[in-house]
Amino acid sequence: MTVRVRFAPSPTGMFHVGGARSALQNWIYAKQQGGVFVLRIEDTDAARNKPEWTEGILSALDWIGISRGSYEGPHFQSENAGEHRAAAARLYESGRAYYCDCTREDVQARTGSQYQGYDGYHRDRGLGPGPGHALRFRTPDEGATVVVDLIRGEPTFENKLIEDFVIARGDGSPVFLLANVVDDMTMGITHVIRAEEHLPNTPKQQLLWDALGVKPPIWAHVPVVVNEKRQKLSKRRDKVALEAYREEGYLPGAMRNYLMLLGWAPSGDREIVPWSVIEEEFRLEEVNPSPAFFDEKKLRAFNGDYIRALPVDEFVDACQPWLTGTGTIAPPPWQPEEFDADAFAAVAPLAQTRITVLSEIVPNVDFLFLASPLMDEAAWAKTMKDGSAELLDSAVAAFEALESWDAESLKSTLEAVGAERGLKLGKTQAPVRVAVTGRTVGLPLFESLEVLGRERTLTRMRAARLRLV
Repeated sequence: MTVRVRFAPSPTGMFHVGGARSALQNWIYAKQQGGVFVLRIEDTDAARNKPEWTEGILSALDWIGISRGSYEGPHFQSENAGEHRAAAARLYESGRAYYCDCTREDVQARTGSQYQGYDGYHRDRGLGPGPGHALRFRTPDEGATVVVDLIRGEPTFENKLIEDFVIARGDGSPVFLLANVVDDMTMGITHVIRAEEHLPNTPKQQLLWDALGVKPPIWAHVPVVVNEKRQKLSKRRDKVALEAYREEGYLPGAMRNYLMLLGWAPSGDREIVPWSVIEEEFRLEEVNPSPAFFDEKKLRAFNGDYIRALPVDEFVDACQPWLTGTGTIAPPPWQPEEFDADAFAAVAPLAQTRITVLSEIVPNVDFLFLASPLMDEAAWAKTMKDGSAELLDSAVAAFEALESWDAESLKSTLEAVGAERGLKLGKTQAPVRVAVTGRTVGLPLFESLEVLGRERTLTRMRAARLRLV
């Protein structure tokens, strides 16, 4: 038997990080088993689907390493509508489903409760198809449905607690439960690896598989992903869009490494491991069924480690979208003609050790490419106090006299200026840093001044001094 797994997102919004994790788990499992990864776009919600959302899914999969052409699909659920309707008809004709015209209000009036499920009113009344007649599955009265799950063991659901659920609406269109089952059957899916939130639907889907005469797939429900309050990640409340992390400057390697740790861990006391190790060691059976905490701070630290591990030339290349404003990345504050690739290459090794996401490169190097620095006024007010004017005067005079404009000479010169005033280097360089870069923190100062050059450095220091008059 060839293992066939599927990832079946809906194109109704940005790509959820939880979906990305499920895609990776399916992808790895298929590769381990010599099987096939199938991409199915569940696009039957026509009111919410947009072509750009589908393209977003494909692009996001590309980004995390599931590239186009390496999987089967994308298939579109809407293209299988005929099979969905045919399956509904077979279930009705075999007596495994029946028509019902009850409204929610009708059921509430009979049961006296808005919380009680459908009461089976039309089970044996022989209502035929017609406008407004929904098709309900006839759930067995006795016994239980056992779901064999690679992660959760054998959850058991008493059939009497499963209501006769709707499989086709009053207009004849099949609902998600049936469409999903029929698609999996049609595509020969052998393993369904998906989020825990789908587990309550699984006994109903397994009953449909049985009623249609096909052996159910092997199930594996991975843990729900939660925030720091242990609430399920929500698009309305949490930062969940994979695209947002990509545009902020997370590396795909760091993201997929971190996503695979949500509910699973590689061997040994380690978390950052080569992707080849994850592909070799990942086991569905070892996934922890408990909710998995998506810790953005930890992810950010992961990303910083990945950035620092890049060869410098790869780091320079990775920064280009933020330096040039390409794609969906916001343009930087400088004009294209102001950017100096050689200057950036000179400071890139310094910046690489200080940023945790690639978008942070812009505020770290903008002083190199602007005619004047973007001034942080709070930093100015905090730093430029009594004595700063005189210190800048002395520093300008000392820098003007330098024969060699290099980091070591600049540092020793400014140390001497501070020593004359009884100041340590940290106190001495603070006004110079603000004058030249507009900020109190940033790249190493003297290496930055070396790259910025004598003329531009002195011009900024003089401008800051005039502002202090």
